[in-house]
Amino acid sequence: MAPAPSVAAVRVAVRRALAGLPADGPVLVACSGGADSLALAVATAFVTARLGRSAGLVTVDHGLQAGSVERAAAVAEWAGRVGFDPAEAVPVTVAGRPGGPEAAARQARYQALTDAARRHRAVAVLLGHTRDDQAETVLLALARGAGPRGLAGMPTRREVAGVPLLRPLLDVTREQTRDACAALGLVPWQDPHNTDPSYARARVRADALPALVAALGLGVRDNLARTARLLAADTAALDDLAAAALATPRAGSDGSASDASAPDGSTFDGSALDGSALDGSALDGSALDGSALDGSARGGPARDGSAPDGSGVRAGGGLSVAALAGLPGAVRGRVLHAWARELGATPGALSHRHVDALDALVTAWRGQGPTALPGGRRVGRRDGRLLPVD
Repeated sequence: MAPAPSVAAVRVAVRRALAGLPADGPVLVACSGGADSLALAVATAFVTARLGRSAGLVTVDHGLQAGSVERAAAVAEWAGRVGFDPAEAVPVTVAGRPGGPEAAARQARYQALTDAARRHRAVAVLLGHTRDDQAETVLLALARGAGPRGLAGMPTRREVAGVPLLRPLLDVTREQTRDACAALGLVPWQDPHNTDPSYARARVRADALPALVAALGLGVRDNLARTARLLAADTAALDDLAAAALATPRAGSDGSASDASAPDGSTFDGSALDGSALDGSALDGSALDGSALDGSARGGPARDGSAPDGSGVRAGGGLSVAALAGLPGAVRGRVLHAWARELGATPGALSHRHVDALDALVTAWRGQGPTALPGGRRVGRRDGRLLPVD
């Protein structure tokens, strides 16, 4: 007997996600017991059994609700019964972590999942985010004024602490995961946080997105998710160019380059970076699937990420102002963001405002003093270079 269409859709999504993974270790499913992760878990059990792969399941107890210990234990017990090995509940402490409650819980959860993956030598962790979650993420990013990286939403693949995190269900709807659970006789846990109006995502889910659907039609969710996919590809291409520019030393650089600003102190191009390409997240490009663009024909960086004259941006322990000025603003912003991370800038606190200030040392140089980065480092301009100031 053929499975219900919703069950088949989730299984197909899981099979596609597993296709490129090494076979020398288990995959772990992160499962809260809610409909999305429960549908993901049962589909993973089905697919891995037929592929001859091993699969485990981890449920994280955030300790934020009464009965959370019992709920986590019940999920782990169910997982063991259906064949997951390992099947474990992991308690975490959320209090005292930086950021708001949602960010703190997410940080604790990912740490627990990556620790479990290393402990069991898992090749990847599967997460149950759906297309609806992606649409909500894009709306939240719009509301906070995020740039393309934020509007690209959640990536299908991302590495955290060296562990691949995969989201197989980003093309599957929440309705499909609920239908899949119903078709298989599974009763999902209803997380009260999902309807708690004190959480921004819960308000988007209950009010904002339904209002958009009512005003603009049923295609809103799909189109928001499609926008994320398109921006992810563009962002990946720009990330590739920025990474290549940082990886390529400036030809013949000995740290003695002359200052590239005009004698009257005018800017290189009269423009300042608006920061729209950044949202404060780390630059690693690992989660995105776009390819590099060849900007050389329009005066941008070549495919290898170098400046138009064939050189990179690193020079004498810092970055060449002339090479940075020759990069398109979107690439330059990413270079500066990544370099600030190299210097030890605190990831969660590094924002577009810090990148704007670094960019002003290149494009709006007026002899201003060093720029302070979160984490305590400062960057100044000297002898045609941006340099860390001790």
